[in-house]
Amino acid sequence: MSTRTRRTRRTHRTRVFAAAALTAAALTLTACSDGQGVQDEGSSTGSASTSESTTSPKANGGNSSGAGQTDQVGSTSGGSTGGTAGSSGTSGSNGASGSTGSSGSKGATGSTGSKDSGPTRTPCSSSSTRVTATEVSRPLNHLLLTVTNTGSKNCNLNGYPAVRFGEAQSVPPVVEDSKPQAVVTLAPGESGYAGVLLSVGDGNGSNGYTAKSLEVYFNDGAGAATPSLPAKGVYVDDSIRVTYFQSTMANALAW
Repeated sequence: MSTRTRRTRRTHRTRVFAAAALTAAALTLTACSDGQGVQDEGSSTGSASTSESTTSPKANGGNSSGAGQTDQVGSTSGGSTGGTAGSSGTSGSNGASGSTGSSGSKGATGSTGSKDSGPTRTPCSSSSTRVTATEVSRPLNHLLLTVTNTGSKNCNLNGYPAVRFGEAQSVPPVVEDSKPQAVVTLAPGESGYAGVLLSVGDGNGSNGYTAKSLEVYFNDGAGAATPSLPAKGVYVDDSIRVTYFQSTMANALAW
């Protein structure tokens, strides 16, 4: 490249730089004469800072009180402080504790039924009963024994009575067919019964006699009851029989 050409290019660049410098100087002078350039830029920056500080607490979950303090201070440092306070946020109020439900009332305890003591094992005896002997018109030649509980507790009429008329040396046998399905139990004041067949009606009995006294023995072996007989006495022969103790008169006189 020739020396002339190089010189020409240098001269051109110098002129370009000079023109640029002049233009920049002209812009600076224009801004200074208006009195706004730097101040407008500073105000714009401060507004952006304030806006940023105002937005920051909301983004961080700050409360409305923190944002208000930042607006009142208006400075960058104040906005920063407000942002710090706002970041903590107010704690959410605790939910009201649920009221404890009242305990359900206990069901009323069911009443206990009275225990069934079952059949009594206490036998009736001559000391806790009253015994009567009654001559009946029907059936013929029968005597009805009535045993009444005079005690304060239940008692059982076990088996059948052992009877002894006058001077008899033995007791009469029992009618086996008269045995009840269950033992007769007497509550206080209640009565049980037994029938006595004194003699057969056809006169076929033997060794008959008239008895004017009677002894009745229970199976407990605790002495004898001595019920009264009619004044004339009762006729007895070898056909005499007794029944098991019954709960009714009818059953006692059925044999």
